[in-house]
Amino acid sequence: MIKRSDLTATRATDLARALRVARRDRTVDQIIIDSAPDEEYSPEEAFVDPVQFILLDDGRLALRIEVTSNTYYDLDEGHLFAARVRPLIEPLLQRVKANLQTIQADERRSTAPYTHEVVITAPTRNKTLQELYDLADGVRRLIEAADSGTLTRETVVDLILGGRADLLIGLPEGAWLDVKAQHYDMSGDRGRISLAEAVSRFCNAEEGGVVVVGMDTKRVPGGEIIRSIKPVPVDTATIRRYRQAIENRIFPFPAGLSIRSVDTSAHHGLVVISVPPQEEELKPFLVHGAIVNGKIEGAYISIVRRSGEDSIPITAQQIHSTLAAGRALLRRGQLPRNAIE
Repeated sequence: MIKRSDLTATRATDLARALRVARRDRTVDQIIIDSAPDEEYSPEEAFVDPVQFILLDDGRLALRIEVTSNTYYDLDEGHLFAARVRPLIEPLLQRVKANLQTIQADERRSTAPYTHEVVITAPTRNKTLQELYDLADGVRRLIEAADSGTLTRETVVDLILGGRADLLIGLPEGAWLDVKAQHYDMSGDRGRISLAEAVSRFCNAEEGGVVVVGMDTKRVPGGEIIRSIKPVPVDTATIRRYRQAIENRIFPFPAGLSIRSVDTSAHHGLVVISVPPQEEELKPFLVHGAIVNGKIEGAYISIVRRSGEDSIPITAQQIHSTLAAGRALLRRGQLPRNAIE
């Protein structure tokens, strides 16, 4: 057993060497981490951490990660857990040249919570146990945040607010996630309209979405993936300016909208705009102003929605159908035939 507070002072290669010696002596081939605070340390009452250091059959140091989940997999469904988890954690592992060794679904418990097991290896040269632990803990947090195997708007926000935006690097943008490397320019109409359009796209979508300011992307076949964290200047007025621009430009104002900042260093951080799914009766959400062929049209009303990574305008026919259906309901209590079709 090793104390969590001792991980920083211990080299990974030293532990690997000690475990190989212990295996030859037929004593131990794994190390449990005690997460109890130093002032509460007691060998009889250890707080066992879900991350353990183990020695593989070939003598390499590995990390065994216990993942808590409410999802059950029977004897024939363990491959489903692996299929859901693998694409979720591979971007993180590839970034640090780590490798996934095994994934094992919990087949012992009959009721939730279930404890699934993931084993990974990572380069140990010039690494402390703390660095390896941080990697394993990141894998655990990522899987548990997703739980079902895929990230959601809520879990992405939780990871960012929890200080682990780095876990999103390598993941793709999509129908509910949009990241920006720089602030929207709140000093002019172009930036305010661009912000309002970004938020309204998610308002008009089925799932809602998240706009993250302070992360960069790169284009890959099939779309764009998050490349890095690029913190932007953040001060006490940042959230107020963003919210005021949305209030002035979007009608109706989105229910449950939240705008928060997360500090990454002094006066720098990320801005997270979370848009919950909106009631269908409130759609479409309108933006006062539009950017047409690069030109600002302040008197226009724009309506946009998101499809995958692309934003597409709602057509005049769709707008007319919506208005006609609403008027018919108000006048006759029924929809016109062409609106139903």
